[in-house]
Amino acid sequence: MHIEQLREYCLAKPAVTESCPFGPDALVFKVAGKMFLLAGLDSQPLSFSAKCDPEYALELRERHPHTIQGAYHMNKRHWNQVACNGELSDKELMELIDHGYGLVVAGLPKQVRDRLVLQ
Repeated sequence: MHIEQLREYCLAKPAVTESCPFGPDALVFKVAGKMFLLAGLDSQPLSFSAKCDPEYALELRERHPHTIQGAYHMNKRHWNQVACNGELSDKELMELIDHGYGLVVAGLPKQVRDRLVLQ
């Protein structure tokens, strides 16, 4: 996966916006104003930090120690740093993105969630 694929995949989800609030080297994706993914624009290979259920985060880190770690500068309990180094397929990477997006959506107030479905 490269940055344009990641960007297109994230922006195709309902109510997702992108911005660079941490400077020009970090692209942030939010749903309804809540961050679910941060991608480093200067990392080789591409890497991103994704929101993750704490128990699932630990399981993923144990299963893929060379690819998934606690996210740098983020709450490592809730965020994984994922390297797009070829160990995980694009489909698996997209599943991690979906998981983070789903967690954030599930945590939104019901009124906001209902509006997302209508779009």
